[in-house]
Amino acid sequence: MFGCLVAGRLLQTNLQQIDDTHAIFELPQAGSINHICVFLLGTVPFPDGYGATVHFYWPGKGFQLLGMLSNEKPSAIFRLRGTFSAQTTNTHAVFSGAASDASSSDVTAFLGLAIEPLTQIMQEVAALPSAVAKANSPTADATLMAERIVKHLFNYISSFVGGNSTTLSPDYLIPMGVIAKWYENFINKVKNTGTGFLEREE
Repeated sequence: MFGCLVAGRLLQTNLQQIDDTHAIFELPQAGSINHICVFLLGTVPFPDGYGATVHFYWPGKGFQLLGMLSNEKPSAIFRLRGTFSAQTTNTHAVFSGAASDASSSDVTAFLGLAIEPLTQIMQEVAALPSAVAKANSPTADATLMAERIVKHLFNYISSFVGGNSTTLSPDYLIPMGVIAKWYENFINKVKNTGTGFLEREE
């Protein structure tokens, strides 16, 4: 019924059923996972009025609700790195019984799925911390990244007018060589250090 795809790995369909409403995917070498996609295979739909909550379980740290799937939303991509915050409730304590302790370099984490009524799912998803909710939105991530890149370009260009961005106007001409030099420097910096410097500049 479900498929799971970790970026850079083969598709997983080896779902392990825990009980009638809970199942897990094992995620070996979880420390290297950045993004994960979960989806319905299209073979069996949810019963009317039902969907699934998606949970990430890190042994020793607990689990967190990532989001949900339904017949109307049959797939979702979640960012895992940098977004984990354990949320402990008794509702899905069944997932913790599947875990084992291991070192963080080769730890096996679990992606849990719980079949629930959509009304209950919507309440749980609405209670997600805003940081986790924003991190799960590819549109929000892309918009934020684009904004940071443009701000970086603007700051670079304004440095050529004496650092006074108020002298920049829509009619101010910028030589293409300046933008080409920024692009070259920007790509090299991203290759060497990642995009963390964009966050630090805010």
